[in-house]
Amino acid sequence: MSSKVLSAAVLGLECELVEVEADTHLALPGIFIVGLPDKAVDESKERVRSAIKNSGFEVPRRRVTINLAPADLKKQGPSYDLPIAISILLVSGQLMFANDWNSQIFIGELAFDGSLRPVNGVLSICLAVKQRGIKAIYLPAENAAEASLVSGLDIFPAANLEQIIYHLLGKKLISPYQKTESILDQEYLKPDNFDMAYIRGQEHAKRALEIAAAGGHNILMSGPPGSGKTLLAKTVPTILPTMLLEESLEVTRIYSVAGLLPISQPLITRRPFRSPHHTASGTACTIAR
Repeated sequence: MSSKVLSAAVLGLECELVEVEADTHLALPGIFIVGLPDKAVDESKERVRSAIKNSGFEVPRRRVTINLAPADLKKQGPSYDLPIAISILLVSGQLMFANDWNSQIFIGELAFDGSLRPVNGVLSICLAVKQRGIKAIYLPAENAAEASLVSGLDIFPAANLEQIIYHLLGKKLISPYQKTESILDQEYLKPDNFDMAYIRGQEHAKRALEIAAAGGHNILMSGPPGSGKTLLAKTVPTILPTMLLEESLEVTRIYSVAGLLPISQPLITRRPFRSPHHTASGTACTIAR
């Protein structure tokens, strides 16, 4: 007997769908994961086992093999915990889908007590899910606001595994996430600590920055330490125009994949400032963490 659910793998800023298959057969009990998992994915079997038990359900007393397909795609991170748990409950007959397995997707990290922890890259996943015609996504409650940036999806946020199981069983339904107000009309970032108006003097440098910002030009500042180069550079985002929605989504995707997106700030609305060390190589400035 086998089961299958959908999840997703984040590759840079892009996303690929992953089929999480579970199969059981008579052998020594245990959970085994194949399909090119990294260490975090391989360790998910311990988190999943404890989460299922502490949610009031049972892990099959048989050998359970989990396949993450496509097998040649490296799987990274703990976001496969939830789909693995759902596939195990399906294959053991403790759960069943009312809809087709390929019409919904599951992502989320599980704690030992069954609670769901937020994961990175949710915005990229939701964009890919919508593009492929999938309508429903189940994820941790903390990621719901970020997922709501993509319209046309039924977002089912949950605090723990038990809530999702009871929803799928039809016992206690989860209400789809609804935005109470437009995220685009909110200002999430704190007031600027740096403003060009606060800088006294340096009139020629400020004029050069204004020209560079207005025309989209590069600028090179040179001078002794303490002359104000970094402070001037930090004020540039305050004189740039507000980002368009497409620009905000692109920046937010980068923050989300890098794990830098605050839970309370689902959309980055101001242009970011980055200050790499002067000894950093080109590779160090461009590769992912």
